[in-house]
Amino acid sequence: METEKLYQTYKPLLFSIAYRMTGSIADAEDLVHEAFLTYDRISSEKVIENKKAYLCKIVMNSSIDKMRSAASRREVYVGEWLPEPLVDEGGDPSQTYLMKESISTAYLLLLQQLSEDERAVFLLREVFQYSYEEISAIIEKSPSNCRQIFHRAKKSMENRPKAPSLDFQSMRMRVEQFTMALQKGNIHKMLELLKTDSVFISDGGGKVKAALNPIYTSERIVFLFTSIMKKLPENSRMEFRVVNGYPGVVILVNDLVAYVVSLEFHEDEISRIYMVANPEKLAHLQK
Repeated sequence: METEKLYQTYKPLLFSIAYRMTGSIADAEDLVHEAFLTYDRISSEKVIENKKAYLCKIVMNSSIDKMRSAASRREVYVGEWLPEPLVDEGGDPSQTYLMKESISTAYLLLLQQLSEDERAVFLLREVFQYSYEEISAIIEKSPSNCRQIFHRAKKSMENRPKAPSLDFQSMRMRVEQFTMALQKGNIHKMLELLKTDSVFISDGGGKVKAALNPIYTSERIVFLFTSIMKKLPENSRMEFRVVNGYPGVVILVNDLVAYVVSLEFHEDEISRIYMVANPEKLAHLQK
């Protein structure tokens, strides 16, 4: 009974930590599930005073282990790697928790550049506002060591994306305009909405056809998108959704999610487009 109550209370927090660490929804859900099984087993043998810190410790250590075991697979990954898209279904409390924070694709990609320990300390300090003493207990390093790791990580994260100046509705309106222009073949409007030096990154993981390298400049991106549109079957459709905290688009073919697109804005223009097409990274979205 106690474990069930703890699950309801801390699952959103633990999922948020695990997802930010691994960039994988499937892994995050597994790690949280395993954490409560571990807690259940250990709590029957000894008294755990700070339950929240103990659960965070289990999830963080498991996340670090998962990242290390996945490092070799990442080295041979085909094409660009993007995190699994977090699409807001409107009812999952773990997603509501994540949306309160900056969980953009760009932010997650920057986190991937940090070492496992740097990412753990940076997230716990910067995002979750933990003290160095609390972080020390979770990752089993001294508070002064945690402080040094944090400052090193923060320096690496100096180029993290700034919050867009546009509000959510303005961004959504531009995403809708871009999508409508794409469907109508209005190249002029698409170019108007994109920054001239915009970037398109797609992740097919070698499972489906996708650009292996980033595509640069608005002209090349528009050309690519119009050629993709021509190849989509007639029964495909686009839905506007919240993807990693920002307005995005889900493209369905035969009622199955084929692509998830998230966008990054700089001032009032689209500066980056991320498209996940790897079926393994979209499995959690299939109904």
